[in-house]
Amino acid sequence: MRIIRGFLKGKRFVTPPNFPSRPTTDYAKEGFFNILENYFSIEDKAILDLCAGTGNISFEFVSRGAKSVLSIDSNPRCVQSLKTNSRNLGIEETMNSYKTDCIIYCRNSKEKFDLIYADPPFHLKFHEELITVIFQKSLLKPDGYLIVEHGKQTNLSTMDNFEFCRNFGNVYFSFFKA
Repeated sequence: MRIIRGFLKGKRFVTPPNFPSRPTTDYAKEGFFNILENYFSIEDKAILDLCAGTGNISFEFVSRGAKSVLSIDSNPRCVQSLKTNSRNLGIEETMNSYKTDCIIYCRNSKEKFDLIYADPPFHLKFHEELITVIFQKSLLKPDGYLIVEHGKQTNLSTMDNFEFCRNFGNVYFSFFKA
């Protein structure tokens, strides 16, 4: 897999064989960042990546100038891969990775973020619970965004703070604003 823009453009990162995560396609990733950058400046922002998996999106945030990226995943293989790849890319000062359940993390976090990106496994049905917890705990700074990646079968448009949804192939991104 590769990073598509920013100071790490073209750099590749690896995942072990039989990796337990579904990476966002380059097509969807490029479309997502094109939309995001029309609404939001990534530079010098604190970003939380929930269900980070391969780190595909986290690495893009760092490459595009984020001040800090915190990547959370519940799978130990994912977190080990995130740490190894961030070390190999030389970005361990900007990107931290922790193994924990994303909802538990959000319930207990005292930090606030400029942007929260969440990519729960499409087949699991905790998208709404995650969104609710993020807003109940006020984890976004003023004018911050929450973006949830999901499949066609998930409709989040009736939730509070919903702004819009865009899709790229079978991948959907729902945007929420603080």
